[in-house]
Amino acid sequence: MTNASSRRMFLADFGLGFTGLALGAMLARDGIVRANEPDVWQPPNGKPHFAPKAKSVVWLFMNGGVSHAESFDPKPEMTKYAGKSISETPYADTQKPERLNRREVAFNVELRQKLYPLQVGFRKYGDSGIELSDWVPHMGSCIDDIAIVRSMWTTDDNHGAQTQFHSGRHMLDGEFPTLGAWVHYGLGSINENLPQFISMGNREYWNAKDGHYLGPAHDAVPIRIDPNNPLDYGKPASGLGVDEQELSFELAGRLNRLKAIEYPNDPALLARIKAYELAFRMQTSVPEALGFNTETQATQELYGLNEPATRDFGSQMLATRRLIERGVRFIQVQHGAGGAGAWDAHSSLKHNHETNFKAVDKPVAGLLKDLKQRGLLDSTLVIFASEFGRTPASQGTDGRDHHPYGFSVWMAGGGLKGGIAHGATDEIGFHAVEHRHYVTDIHATILKQLGLDSRKLEVPGRKRLDIDHGKPIDEIIA
Repeated sequence: MTNASSRRMFLADFGLGFTGLALGAMLARDGIVRANEPDVWQPPNGKPHFAPKAKSVVWLFMNGGVSHAESFDPKPEMTKYAGKSISETPYADTQKPERLNRREVAFNVELRQKLYPLQVGFRKYGDSGIELSDWVPHMGSCIDDIAIVRSMWTTDDNHGAQTQFHSGRHMLDGEFPTLGAWVHYGLGSINENLPQFISMGNREYWNAKDGHYLGPAHDAVPIRIDPNNPLDYGKPASGLGVDEQELSFELAGRLNRLKAIEYPNDPALLARIKAYELAFRMQTSVPEALGFNTETQATQELYGLNEPATRDFGSQMLATRRLIERGVRFIQVQHGAGGAGAWDAHSSLKHNHETNFKAVDKPVAGLLKDLKQRGLLDSTLVIFASEFGRTPASQGTDGRDHHPYGFSVWMAGGGLKGGIAHGATDEIGFHAVEHRHYVTDIHATILKQLGLDSRKLEVPGRKRLDIDHGKPIDEIIA
């Protein structure tokens, strides 16, 4: 029996359930069992490549496609020329397909589409006077801490763009690690008692995993906002008390050390012991992090826990702050998953977006304000994103279609500038025309603030394209 196969057999007997998740994280962190055997590589040493400005990331993703024009990039010209085709407006000549590598046939179809008026008002917010829609008044109150990038683009015009935003690759290219997996792979633990990469909210099958060729140890650990049952296999078997559990861990440790005599050259044994200890610690620390009973009424109201519309997402945001506070590295929260995504407003856009923003606006702003007042925003990057925007033209009578050519993302904290709107779409919000950024530029910006060089994270046999790495958006970095 080969050493690799004996290792796999040796680990298989306890690889199920949450203990297996904990073990995988420990082994990958320690470089003992590598992803994708027999192709082996050492993970990084858990240290940044250069001095970081941030240590944690909150990744807020709105599934379905948020309309940029009705949120963070208001376009009054859409209302001015509503009902007219693009070819009937003064902006027909600005939509040149050769400049943006667009096909002529598709371009001619788009020129005939009728512009749809904005479904919400907008106004200036904060000292910076940046214009945002009336659907985001709470986020607007935080605008002086936010950097909006109004010139994003991607290539997938369907909801596989969710995968593309997370990984940088079109879903038809294959399966590639997400940004969260790369951060998890590149940096060590801040808190040994908690998972370092956490996911909250439902995830669709095309965006359900993170590690891929880095290995399942770099998938996010799914968390539920329920201190009594926060994660699968996250509590001891029924009827097993703490004292009995400690005895079982002690016995497992003794047996493992006896096994080490038989396999003196296999360092996975030490990792196995650590994994059992980690699983035991998480069974206590995760429920504690998700318990809100110690939070003041004022804090709970800040997140909207007292209001039906905001209670669910507000609970996720408060849990996010508590987890960041306790040293979790990367938290991704998916809002509105299910089918194409709750933000997919092909019809009834006004009702759709008004309802969805009412659910997330106050909780997200609450998170920013709470992180700031606790001195955590400077070391925490918060990202608010969606897979693409929505068309300036109407779909049906009262909706908008998918729109990958230009949309908005905002970021805050972690050494970024606040009160800035970077990049621009054209006058009707069709194309990103100024400081255009592919989705991996967001990745590169985050990695830079965390002190990571993505090219030093590459693994043997997995050459990445230049666009996979992206370029940091230096204009928004303080």
